[in-house]
Amino acid sequence: MARATAGRRRGGGRAGAAARRGDAALAQMPWSIPVNIDRPIEPLSPEGVEAIHDGAMRILEEIGIVFLNPEALEIFKEAGCRVEGDLVRMDREFVMEMVGKAPDSFDITPRNPERRIPIGGNHILFGNVSSPPNYWDLELNKKVTGTQEQCRNLLKLTQYFNCIHFAGGYPVEPVDIHASVRHLDVLYDKLTLTDKVMHAYSLGKERVEDVMEMVRIAGGLSHEEFESRPHMYTNINSTSPLKHDFPMIDGCLRLVRKGQAVVVTPFTLAGAMAPVTMSGAVAQSLAESLCAIALFQYVRPGTPCAIGTFTSNVDMKSGAPAFGTPEYTRATQMTGQMARYYGLPMRSSGVCAANVPDGQAMWETSNSLWAAVQSGTNMVYHAAGWLEGGLIASPEKFIMDCEVLQQIQRYLQPQICATGPEEIALDAIREVGNDGHFFGLKHTQDRYTDAFYQPFLSDWRNYEAWEAAGAVWTPERAHKIYKDILAEFEAPPMDDAIREELGDFVARRKAEGGAPTDF
Repeated sequence: MARATAGRRRGGGRAGAAARRGDAALAQMPWSIPVNIDRPIEPLSPEGVEAIHDGAMRILEEIGIVFLNPEALEIFKEAGCRVEGDLVRMDREFVMEMVGKAPDSFDITPRNPERRIPIGGNHILFGNVSSPPNYWDLELNKKVTGTQEQCRNLLKLTQYFNCIHFAGGYPVEPVDIHASVRHLDVLYDKLTLTDKVMHAYSLGKERVEDVMEMVRIAGGLSHEEFESRPHMYTNINSTSPLKHDFPMIDGCLRLVRKGQAVVVTPFTLAGAMAPVTMSGAVAQSLAESLCAIALFQYVRPGTPCAIGTFTSNVDMKSGAPAFGTPEYTRATQMTGQMARYYGLPMRSSGVCAANVPDGQAMWETSNSLWAAVQSGTNMVYHAAGWLEGGLIASPEKFIMDCEVLQQIQRYLQPQICATGPEEIALDAIREVGNDGHFFGLKHTQDRYTDAFYQPFLSDWRNYEAWEAAGAVWTPERAHKIYKDILAEFEAPPMDDAIREELGDFVARRKAEGGAPTDF
């Protein structure tokens, strides 16, 4: 197994000590905020951009969006929009004026300020798998409903890997905790096992308010300090086609009024919940996003918002969602182009339809991750651990995905394409001449440890050497790494008084009954 080398270290709470001992579970790249140095792929012509924009605006003006939230309806009425029952129509001038108030970039600062992340610009950030109700690992070799222990273990991977920049929703839904108090237990685990940016589900007043208070406590912040800038975020989905439900809009309004960030991500499956044409699906997705962002900007101008895309297609034979498809890739690129048109940061996802961590899982996930790079995405949800269209979380898949994420981060490092005299290396070429090799050259020896990406999971030996070493397949290697990480994991430090205050808050809210389970 790979050991630590120069410029590479382990994550988690004991990085330095483990690296010095040489017994870390794996060698990995250090924590960094990747910058996408590539120009984004823009498949739309200027006329195409205008056509999709016009389509989105006409949806809002002529067809309208249902908002199942009375407070939102009153706000839209106040803003001069046309409200008939729960259907809202709004003019493009209003939408564009409101969207223009949103910042094109913003920061989110978690309890550990060293894990602050910038959303927007050329930054690309990766998050863990979020919200599957089921779990699969190689030891079980079957799909089971999620538990708190499995959720905790996936949170440990979230903290351990430096290529994971934020902790999204629950990495697996712990069904063994009652839904009324689940958010309290999981957020306590998230805040104590990780020190990265985290998320609140917009599922009712109590859950959002509880999570904001727990994030505030964990950061040692006053109420004023918490509300002065983003320390967390939520992500909501519209109910496609053309509808926003009550709890998600309610949760967003609560977060917006306290200065926290919001990501609006319609889940539009072309051929089912959106037109079968990708341009139509993208136009609908934009309409569903922009109307909500306009609402939030009207309530609090300048509130940090990002536009999300989850536009893919269904299998027209079965109706099942498909991911990592050519259509998914193009839809992501198109939405990225439109997000820049509106001046908004963008979120996309690392997704697949595969049921186990096999070849299909990796080519579909790789397609979606590279689509994120090509589109200029800023936040990549579900970047590690996702299976079965989001219904399964897997630690082996998490490990395998992190290998891909590290390769993407290495690919984005500008030094690979540096063109100074040392990189052009004419002296080295001259020294070797027409008959020789570069292995023993000082130019090579000075650079060999960091010249190329070194995998922690891929096996580059030939077949005979691989067979002699036990013929271990990739998921099996990933499973061993997973177990090694759990064995050595130590949570990041937290002040004892803050931990006690968090525990007291959780105990009090549980005694009060937590949150209702109906919305």
